[in-house]
Amino acid sequence: MSEIPLTNLDSVLTSIHQAKGLPNDHYISDAVFEEEKIAILFDNWSAIGFGKDIPEEGDAKPINFVDMPLLMVRDKNGEINVFQNTCRHRGMILVEEPTNITGMIRCPYHSWSYSLNGDLCATPMVGGTGIHTHEAINHDELGLFKIRSAVWQDIVFVNISNNAQEFRDYASKTIERWSEFEKPLHHGGDSSSFTLNLNTNWKLAVENYCESYHLPWIHPELNTTSSIKDHYHIEEPGQCSGQGSHVYNQMKSESGDVFPDFEGLSKKWDTTSEYIALYPNVLLGVHRDHFFSIIIQPISSEKSIEHVSIYYAKKPKEMPHLKNLIDTNAHFWKEVFLEDVGVVEGMQRGRKGLMFDGGKFSPVMDSATHCFHQWVAQLIKNYRS
Repeated sequence: MSEIPLTNLDSVLTSIHQAKGLPNDHYISDAVFEEEKIAILFDNWSAIGFGKDIPEEGDAKPINFVDMPLLMVRDKNGEINVFQNTCRHRGMILVEEPTNITGMIRCPYHSWSYSLNGDLCATPMVGGTGIHTHEAINHDELGLFKIRSAVWQDIVFVNISNNAQEFRDYASKTIERWSEFEKPLHHGGDSSSFTLNLNTNWKLAVENYCESYHLPWIHPELNTTSSIKDHYHIEEPGQCSGQGSHVYNQMKSESGDVFPDFEGLSKKWDTTSEYIALYPNVLLGVHRDHFFSIIIQPISSEKSIEHVSIYYAKKPKEMPHLKNLIDTNAHFWKEVFLEDVGVVEGMQRGRKGLMFDGGKFSPVMDSATHCFHQWVAQLIKNYRS
């Protein structure tokens, strides 16, 4: 591993009037990326996947999260468990592809087998040919390594270090702000999930999402229906930041149909939509009639993947007449998110400029991004000390 650059973060941890952005090394250095993996992604509640991807008992999905092999599994009680995807015997990867496990999780190497709850259940010939037990092999001590996890709005979060506060405390500001939407969400189907591969550091995707400053130039169509002047900032230091709009116009089909609203919403949501980055790696959008989540999967210092899923108040089969509208909505958001790709990739290339010093924030327009920078800088500074 290359030596960690001794970047000064004090210029980030000041008021927005004087602050610089994060130093270039936080976007292009593999050594700093390794620091962030521990201090930010593993020590906090990071998102790794969606519950809709493992809907049935026994469904399992392997995930590589910053080189950490993880396995999401839905057990017999319908609960989601997350394990390290390695056998306790010789460290073999247990599950290579999404599958449904009808019996036990069986290691393909020596057939050590585990329940959907991670308990070690079988150790074939561990004591010799035809002998499946041994006094040195204590099944109670050799279950799968369970990863602390939580599920909120169908997003599966993990705290790999096990050092974070309880999830609902960690995300309390977002949960409280959107408490009216904490009810069943229904995924829109195949077209309502897609991925975007980005040649950029994961943080630039977060930073771009936090602010509406770029709307007129990057999202001209969106700006015509919800313009920059209609937007406001959302900032909860240490937890989340983003933007909202006082103007939201429901999408309509050719016959004038709209998606059903989530039940029990206050009048505020008739015309309001909000977009929050829940630190570190989840981007959320909420509207009266649909909800979307973007999980940013950091791959390396200069590569990321965005996993997008869109949800509604009712199941698609309960509104078959809106199938085309669901597809249209998914296409609309995909086009919006694609418009951001050139921006975040351009900023990544710009971070190779040796004289770029973190830039200058607009005290009026960039405060939500500055909020995120301060969170990152403080965690890294604490980690280094």
